[in-house]
Amino acid sequence: MPRALEHVVSTDFEGGEGVLVDLNTKKYYQLNETAMLVWRGLEQGMGFAEIVGEMTAEYEVTPERARESVERILKYFESLKLVGRP
Repeated sequence: MPRALEHVVSTDFEGGEGVLVDLNTKKYYQLNETAMLVWRGLEQGMGFAEIVGEMTAEYEVTPERARESVERILKYFESLKLVGRP
């Protein structure tokens, strides 16, 4: 499971959206509510199943759809080098 890297900081906005800032590259990324839910889970050290559980509890979505969303978001974070593998 990837983990949030220390040089990436997050800020939550009202309504659940937020921003990530990569302090190394000075780039920022605006995230929707579900991406922020995944990011907060990573910051808290949650596993994949726990994040999927959070998503199904927070939104009216099937576990299968939640798994697909979490996988897609994690791949997005990895492509931007915002997360790393322990």
